Amino acid sequence: MPSMYAIAHLSGAGMFPASRPRPLLQWPACIQPLFANRQYQIQAPAIPIPALPRCDFAGHDHPGILTGMQPYRIAQILLFAASLLTATIAHARGTIDKVQIKGLDKGADAEIIENIEVSLSLYDAIGKVQGESRLEYLLSQAERQTRQALEPFGYYNPTISIDAPRTGDNLQVLIQVDKGQQIKVRQEEVIITGPASRDRYLQEDLDAFTPKAGQPFDSVSYEASKVVITRRLAERGYFDADFTQRKVEVTRAENAADIFLSWDSGRRYNMGPTTFQEDYFRPGLFEPLVYWEEGSYWHEGKLDRLRESLTKLDYFSVIDIQPRPDLADEHGDVPVNVKLTKAKRTIYTAGVSYGSESGAGVRGGVERRYVNRRGHKLNTQLDYAQRRKSLITSYRVPGFRWLDGWYTYAISAYDEQTDYIDMRNFKLIASRSGEINEHWTAIVSMNALRERWRYGTGKTFNDPVYQYSTLVYPQLTGDYINVDDESFPRSGFSGNVTMRGGIEGAGSDTSFVQADATLRWFIPVGAADRLILRGQAGTTWTSDLVAMPPSLRYFAGGDRSIRGYAYREVGPRTPPPDNYALGAKNLVVGSAEYEHYFNGGPWGAAVFVDTGSAFDNNIDLHTGVGIGVRWKSPVGPVRIDIARGLNDPDSAFQLYLNIGADL
Repeated sequence: MPSMYAIAHLSGAGMFPASRPRPLLQWPACIQPLFANRQYQIQAPAIPIPALPRCDFAGHDHPGILTGMQPYRIAQILLFAASLLTATIAHARGTIDKVQIKGLDKGADAEIIENIEVSLSLYDAIGKVQGESRLEYLLSQAERQTRQALEPFGYYNPTISIDAPRTGDNLQVLIQVDKGQQIKVRQEEVIITGPASRDRYLQEDLDAFTPKAGQPFDSVSYEASKVVITRRLAERGYFDADFTQRKVEVTRAENAADIFLSWDSGRRYNMGPTTFQEDYFRPGLFEPLVYWEEGSYWHEGKLDRLRESLTKLDYFSVIDIQPRPDLADEHGDVPVNVKLTKAKRTIYTAGVSYGSESGAGVRGGVERRYVNRRGHKLNTQLDYAQRRKSLITSYRVPGFRWLDGWYTYAISAYDEQTDYIDMRNFKLIASRSGEINEHWTAIVSMNALRERWRYGTGKTFNDPVYQYSTLVYPQLTGDYINVDDESFPRSGFSGNVTMRGGIEGAGSDTSFVQADATLRWFIPVGAADRLILRGQAGTTWTSDLVAMPPSLRYFAGGDRSIRGYAYREVGPRTPPPDNYALGAKNLVVGSAEYEHYFNGGPWGAAVFVDTGSAFDNNIDLHTGVGIGVRWKSPVGPVRIDIARGLNDPDSAFQLYLNIGADL
């Protein structure tokens, strides 16, 4: 559509001094009569306009401008100028298709590239049509934003160029970055004054402070080291600590940075009285969990242990522990306020189950988190499957005054009717558990076991001949966990040891001593992978193995033993053709597993080899190999394995599914 231009209202912006009003555009006298009382509708010319003669504009010579021209010719010239202006305006609008950062290494400079991308406003405009002024603004800011994104990494003198080539209305922005020389720390003055200057833990933090003199300055390391010391001061009870100096002076011309950082620690406060705020439990019930002495030095780790102990009780939905330095007394004792909100009292659980040996089944349970004001607990769990059934009821009483544990009284019943065994037992247990330290947990128990079993011939049991055993024995179990992350350990050790024994005539049908141990070693590999080594060994000393019930014999095979073989498949058997597992006096199992996680994400794959045996006298090793899928799910690690035994297994392959960390 043609455009209407009122020639008399065009102005020459930028042509006149700012000290006086800008006049209307002054046309040469030679063409002014042509526009008197006229307006023109101008359309784009169809052909190029040739060079024109000279004409005097206000006393100046301008080559190629309108002299002696007819109005229609002048109109063509004006249209040409207007079309150029219109084209310039239209061309200024555009869409940014892509932003590229060149000159940086995607590996070594990955963090720098990420920081530049986060800092650039250009990334928010990708794919969106931008006007002339907005585009100019975004491009003008790109150099400044890139420069600022480099500074935290110690690059204060970079060379940056911005190029934005067009293809029609689309732009690709190219940012070329030469980081230049990284500045180095010329002077480092990091000190603490006050009582904390003699605190060895804070001195260790000062010694570990980075960057040091002579090292490249990196504000990320600088801020991290500063935060470590600030947190340590608060953690160790220096609540009045504050900065007395905090600055970094950068001299760009010399590529140097001077660090001046100091704290005044103030006094160190002490652990004051602890108050529990809740409205149900017996007063004083939780005071044994406060293991520190009032007036001892303050340490945040003491409150962390109290929080952990309260969490393990499973009484509360909210645990809020608040130190109150503002209420400290003249001795510097800081009171601690613990506000507790009760959790739901009763938990009901239900589900379905399936096992290759047990068959289909259902599960259910009822747990009373707190039976009474003394904090007693009651828990009942039932697992009822086609060929395997179990019922256990336990009653627990807090035993906080010694090793932060429980007194437990339990009764259990178990029944198994599989193709190779008919077993039923009844058990009474009285135990005391406690946490010895942050890594060791111990359980001491007294057990009374009555068990009945028999081995069948064929698919049915005819003319039953049962064997019976009664055993009364003490047992000691120790669990050890020292890993970096209990939900998904990559580094550290875990394991357990168990010892039990009974004496014939003292409630037991036979004398025996039994000991076994399991150790797992988690080794980190690369950024996300891990190697898991596992070993297990057990032995039984007894003169009458026949009197030992199957529940106290050793079997091998299965997902937590030798993968590639069925549960209880490896070990002594009855004579052919039955070949039923009898259980053994000794056990040896070893395993090596490597897990690789793709791009450090939640999905991974595993390869493994297991070997071992359950045996009486002569060991007969069985080995299985396999592969698996790994998933770090929100509810814990999920492991799916498929394995094959290499020593005449009963089935070609075994499939296993496990959920949760295997500690």
